Amino acid sequence: MTLREKIGKAIIRLRKRLGYSQEQFAYDSNIDRRYMSDLENGKRNISIDVIERLAKTLGIKASTLLFEAENEGSTHSSIQ
Repeated sequence: MTLREKIGKAIIRLRKRLGYSQEQFAYDSNIDRRYMSDLENGKRNISIDVIERLAKTLGIKASTLLFEAENEGSTHSSIQ
């Protein structure tokens, strides 16, 4: 799995943990819903600016989002 795909899976897992629908999460992050879908499916490269917006909406640091993505599929999650 590519890092791009892992980031998408981490976004899905973290937003669902907070009870967000994809549409509401995209809206709150000021990102087009179709673009969000592509990000979550690993079809688009993600910019630092978008990582920052997503992390802010999730209430975490951008580095935490990347950590979660790199550890996707392992039992080592930094967010409980």
